[in-house]
Amino acid sequence: MGHLPGGSGALASLAGYYRHMVLRAIEQKIESLFEGIFGRAFRTNVQPVELARKLAKEMDDHRTISVSRVYVPNEYTVYLAPDDREQFSSYEENLRGELQEYLSEHSRREEYALLSPVRVLMETDSDLDVGEFGIATRMVQPDRRRADGEPAEDVAPGATMIYKPQTPVPTQAVSAQELGLDAELVTLSFDGTRFEVKQRRVVIGRSRDCDIQLSDTNVSRRHAELRQEGASYWIVDLGSTNGLEVNGKRVKRAKLNDGDTITVGSTEVRFSQEQQ
Repeated sequence: MGHLPGGSGALASLAGYYRHMVLRAIEQKIESLFEGIFGRAFRTNVQPVELARKLAKEMDDHRTISVSRVYVPNEYTVYLAPDDREQFSSYEENLRGELQEYLSEHSRREEYALLSPVRVLMETDSDLDVGEFGIATRMVQPDRRRADGEPAEDVAPGATMIYKPQTPVPTQAVSAQELGLDAELVTLSFDGTRFEVKQRRVVIGRSRDCDIQLSDTNVSRRHAELRQEGASYWIVDLGSTNGLEVNGKRVKRAKLNDGDTITVGSTEVRFSQEQQ
């Protein structure tokens, strides 16, 4: 039987290449969770593959060198803005599993030591803006006596690293028809009036320049804006004096569903989205 040129060096290179390909395969699985036509429509939000790469960076940055091993954190908490957390709601458990697999493979590739299997948690932080996220790492001892040379447990998470988009990317404006969806009728109803939404942005306020003018004295001149982003509609507070509510909950920006009630000042506006 012949031997590979270079002996163990060639085998090491082959193993490194294999691990790289495994990592790339996991990245592609993470990307596929949110890509496609709806992925393009929400490019201002945090992307799953971006989380994977920053988590790996945090693992690298929090290494602890022992006598014969390099230990890395085994618990990672990802803090997301409410809107970013909401976009993952339908597949958050799957996403956490893929991120854990990605970090586990990264640790094997770099020959890091873990005290227990990697665990990824997700939390909501209302202080974060859309597109921003934080990562806190922690080294957690399993329920057994600590072996000689192992680092002590971090009782509380370390400082949270906040990641912000370097350059904001404007949301791609596409219509339902461009996304291959059926045409729909979108309306805003208030005080016996029904306004049919035909443009991608509708400004609500007391000013004559607004698309929807309200006589409510508790409404600011430019109070809020309805925005179409991809196949979805969002209501955004434009810095109003009395704020904005959706279904009784105070918000700065919220994704709307058919039948939601928007409160501006003392006026209730009902959002309707019907397939034609």
